Amino acid sequence: MLYIIKPSQQNKESLLQILSDHKEIRYVSLMGVDLAGNDTDEKIPINIFLHDLDKFLFGSAAQTDGSSVVLPGIATLNDARVDMQVDRDVNWYVDYNFEHVDESTGRIVGTLRLPCFLIHNGTYVDSRSILKQTLSYMEKEIMALLRKYPHMPGLEHVNVAAIDHLVFTTATELEFWVKSPREKSPIEALSSSQVMQEQYWQRTRGNVRTALEQTIETLEHYGLEPEMGHKECGGVKGQIDETGHMTHINEQLEVDWKYNTGLQTADNEILARIVIKELFRLNGMEVSFQAKPIQGVAGSGEHTHVGLAAKMKDGRVINLFAPGDMHKDFLSTLGYGAIMGILKNYEAVNPFISATSDAFNRLKPGFEAPVCVVTSLGHSPEVPSRNRTILAGLIRDIDNPLATRIEMRSPNPYTNTYIAISAFYLAALDGMKACAASGKTLKAMEKEISKKCGTKGFYLEKDREYRTEQDVFEHFTAEERRKLFGEPPATVWENMQGWEKFPAKKKVLMAGGILTDKVMQSFEEGALIRWKTEILNRIIPEVRGQVMAAKKLHDDTATAYDKAAWKKVQAVREKLAKDSARTSCVFTQIRKAFEAGDFNTASDKFLEMQRLRDELVQCYHDYSQNILD
Repeated sequence: MLYIIKPSQQNKESLLQILSDHKEIRYVSLMGVDLAGNDTDEKIPINIFLHDLDKFLFGSAAQTDGSSVVLPGIATLNDARVDMQVDRDVNWYVDYNFEHVDESTGRIVGTLRLPCFLIHNGTYVDSRSILKQTLSYMEKEIMALLRKYPHMPGLEHVNVAAIDHLVFTTATELEFWVKSPREKSPIEALSSSQVMQEQYWQRTRGNVRTALEQTIETLEHYGLEPEMGHKECGGVKGQIDETGHMTHINEQLEVDWKYNTGLQTADNEILARIVIKELFRLNGMEVSFQAKPIQGVAGSGEHTHVGLAAKMKDGRVINLFAPGDMHKDFLSTLGYGAIMGILKNYEAVNPFISATSDAFNRLKPGFEAPVCVVTSLGHSPEVPSRNRTILAGLIRDIDNPLATRIEMRSPNPYTNTYIAISAFYLAALDGMKACAASGKTLKAMEKEISKKCGTKGFYLEKDREYRTEQDVFEHFTAEERRKLFGEPPATVWENMQGWEKFPAKKKVLMAGGILTDKVMQSFEEGALIRWKTEILNRIIPEVRGQVMAAKKLHDDTATAYDKAAWKKVQAVREKLAKDSARTSCVFTQIRKAFEAGDFNTASDKFLEMQRLRDELVQCYHDYSQNILD
């Protein structure tokens, strides 16, 4: 079977031969990625592709319109045409439909997916083009820094004149939940299993094992070089039915594959999600990439790794984040600058990372998800650590400088990886420039990132701390976290306000003219439309369903405890869902706030609704557990 067509094969002669040898490839699809991270898909008969091959390779392959992609304020109803231009610098891959066999060949029908760029009125407007332009800009700026400061501390061993080009190494780790259709395990069972670590890295069984093994094998065929697949911390043990098949499946898994560079990293992630969903579905399971599919249990992250290396003219690769002496220092000048730049400017980066209510449901204390803008470097350069409670972690292997990189723990599977990587690098560049120009030693840079609140630094803000080797959740109170590391946003609206509250940090991301005001406004508008729509049409109905399901269970023989417990439940139910002549319930207040365009009030009331929902769940649990009939 044919799985990929490499850039070197994406010419007319090679394509005609390849497609002649693989008649099972019946369709072509153009994969553009809009600002929300959605990838387009369609079925163009292969004969049309072959007939118009020159147009696909060298021109505008097709068009779509603004209603098909998330580009609000850009592709408008009266100016909706969006052209699609094929990208010939990345792998094309074949998406197979395992349930459709080509009668003429006896093979599974495949669709050749062509990653592409989206163009509106002659301007690139898609996520893939944003990342491509960002990395081109980054290379130009970093090379200029290296030439201006050729003897940066930690990089004295790098001969700038011998650099051929820069390599932006990036990677993602994909966590997800799988379950039997209609399976709903008790929260208590899931939570207890997590606390007792019954699932983490345990042996998979039955169709979960089969689907996981098939996923690893298929990703190998596509050239992603998978490194492992394993159980994550969430889930409960499945059961075996009378036929020997697994049922009652509800567990969390993770699949990792080798890092890549540029656009290929993010393209590979989209491919991996498709492969995982299809193969688990074929094995009778549903897959969820939600950040927090089950409240009260561990959510799913997608830790994103960011690195920087120089490819030398003699073929060697030198990691530019790693210091010359790994035993003496944590990072080079550029490494310290990168991690400081991301942390200092994170309020402007965060809107691109957490743009859904689902994302914020995951970012809660106690679930190994970051809630504070802080890093951990390790106890000493010779004793690396892995602090799982921070935002930006330093990954390093003292015996392998090439492994030095920054792990961002905030993204989730639905974060737009293309724009997230762009934002991380642009924020990092700000810190790199500051550290390179400072003339400081590596020890002084370590002191800067380790400074205490109230201490003035040469780059970082005075009234903040940026490094801790402690458990953020256990060592600090909530008030201490807010004072030392800043007040984190709690809703999509609060997060989007970061661009208004921190204009200087927003300006950092706009360097190079790639993330323009128009692009950022479009991203914000799209995120807020989805946030509002989800609250009104999905979240409120779900919470209303919980309210209606909390029924009175006791009769006339009930104890005083039962009656008091039910009174608490009923009070919360009415606050959430019952209007009176004088007051409106929280559901109504949220709806009216959105109708009035008052997003501040809608955000506050949404948080109140979440608190009341949690209170309802706990109160009803206490009440129902005391009813014995």
